[in-house]
Amino acid sequence: MAKVHVCNVVVLDNPSLFFNPFQFEVTFECIEDLKEDLEWKIIYVGSAESEAHDQVLDSVFVGPVPEGRHMFVFQADPPDPLKIPVQDAVGVTVVLLTCSYRTKEFIRVGYYVNNEYVDPEMKENPPTSPQFDKLQRNILATSPRVTRFKIDWDDNPSMDGIPTPPSSAEKQMENPDDSNGPLKQIFQESNHSMEMEVM
Repeated sequence: MAKVHVCNVVVLDNPSLFFNPFQFEVTFECIEDLKEDLEWKIIYVGSAESEAHDQVLDSVFVGPVPEGRHMFVFQADPPDPLKIPVQDAVGVTVVLLTCSYRTKEFIRVGYYVNNEYVDPEMKENPPTSPQFDKLQRNILATSPRVTRFKIDWDDNPSMDGIPTPPSSAEKQMENPDDSNGPLKQIFQESNHSMEMEVM
């Protein structure tokens, strides 16, 4: 049984300019004291075509973590525009919030992100070369995709990496009514390593 349950994630400062930091307020619960730290990461998916364009925006170790409910704000710098393919700079992409214990990922919360120009004229006639300082980032905060993986919280590796159904708290975070977007279809077809499935 999982020793950590993510109760809620709140996306702060949203929508926001492209170069503003990502900010997530994370609330999680531990059912018992953890011997080692939790590692949280924010990953920006630069392209649905290849994981080579994924960027780990930041990672943070949280611990020691005693039994009970905890909350923290996780902030990360925006992605490096030079690592984003030109054709993927504007439009819909994904940002992932992951957590691992002993280097084993046990939960992934994914959000669709829409990058678009605020100026109506630039929306109508986008420049050939993306102008990131004119882009606004809008995270679809109401429709996260939560995937949990069964790991052994002690020392039995045979249980690692098996997807498991979400807990009741994580089910409340999900909105399955928006599960057929174009990017989700691309992720499924390309078998991307960061593919998000509603479990």
